[in-house]
Amino acid sequence: MIKIVIADDQELIRQSLSIVLNQREGLEVIDAVSNGQETIASIRKRRPDVILMDVRMPKMDGVQCTRIIKENYPDIKIIILTTFDDDEYVYNALKWGASGYLLKGISMDGLENAIRTVHSGQAMINPDIATKVVRLFSQMAQADYVMEVEQERSRELTKTEWKIIGEVGKGKSNREIAERLLLSEGTVRNYLSTILNKLEFRDRTQLAIWAVQKKTGRKITAPEEERL
Repeated sequence: MIKIVIADDQELIRQSLSIVLNQREGLEVIDAVSNGQETIASIRKRRPDVILMDVRMPKMDGVQCTRIIKENYPDIKIIILTTFDDDEYVYNALKWGASGYLLKGISMDGLENAIRTVHSGQAMINPDIATKVVRLFSQMAQADYVMEVEQERSRELTKTEWKIIGEVGKGKSNREIAERLLLSEGTVRNYLSTILNKLEFRDRTQLAIWAVQKKTGRKITAPEEERL
């Protein structure tokens, strides 16, 4: 059972999402709150698996709340569910560790799929802003948000892992990576888990930023001595 907390300042949204999601097999809305402070209080008591987070809320907005939650509860997955696709919101939500960024026009089937996707450790970005996300990765990589990795850790990466990192840096999904490299999606997920552990990254977003930084001015390839 995937435990969900809904954070939105509109009561109608909270009630509607709670009713529909509770009817979906394997999903349970364990709380619905109206601002960031209530969200943090709720997760301390209930420890959800996934949070559906609005951006504009009173007392504490969704982006600030995301930062606090990911710093203290890194295993909790956060999906930003909002009507806004403003660059600053997207940038900061991903910067602080959100696993998904969806617009509220998404279908309920699409939202259910997104919840299951981020719960499994993948990222889910609304198709309407996917291109913007890739551009933001590049901006983040070239600005003051620098991902550092000890050289010894990057030397542990295999050739296949380097290829997967390169595809992540292009904003590719697990399915697209699997098709490109002739692997199964399950194999790609396993590789990504291993890569994150080797590089000590918190999530896929950090890996994507690092991948863009690595290929700035040169293609991401494994050193000749890297093993398969």
